[in-house]
Amino acid sequence: MKKKPGAKRATTNKADVALRRKAPLATPTDLKAAATRDIAGSMNAILADVYALYLKTKNFHWHVSGPHFRDYHLLLDEQATQLFAMTDPIAERIRKVGGSTLRSIGHISRMQRVLDNDADYVEPLDMLAELREDNKMLAARLREVHNVCDAHRDVATASLIEVWIDEAELRTWFLFEASRHGDATGH
Repeated sequence: MKKKPGAKRATTNKADVALRRKAPLATPTDLKAAATRDIAGSMNAILADVYALYLKTKNFHWHVSGPHFRDYHLLLDEQATQLFAMTDPIAERIRKVGGSTLRSIGHISRMQRVLDNDADYVEPLDMLAELREDNKMLAARLREVHNVCDAHRDVATASLIEVWIDEAELRTWFLFEASRHGDATGH
């Protein structure tokens, strides 16, 4: 029986693929194993919260109604875009420190601390208030993770977190101001 050209290589490639699939995702880092565990674990929880907050913000963006529809619709879209922009840098930072990231929607749902809102209808001001509180809580949790990074001397992650805290505070402020009641003149 005559072997087909490349048959040995195909067998070798299958074996190589099988070995690679079993190989751990061990990104080289100068951080200790405990630092990788603590930072990756904390940041994965943040990543789950950011995805949950992103989807809640988009949900409210899609379902907002009323006399301030355009303003709220645009505000929520802008905030959702900002949240989504955080996801890849968070996940890549987790990989850079030697951890692995969230792998599925189910993984997100098991880790998220931001509560979903599946109501058929939510008053626009209730939407803003709920998102304001969620963003305020995200800023507080980011500060907690910043402390974890400081304890392990991970200045790169801490530096990114500082920007995300500022962004969460900005979203909180805008949501607060947009939900204030004006006087009879609209001011």
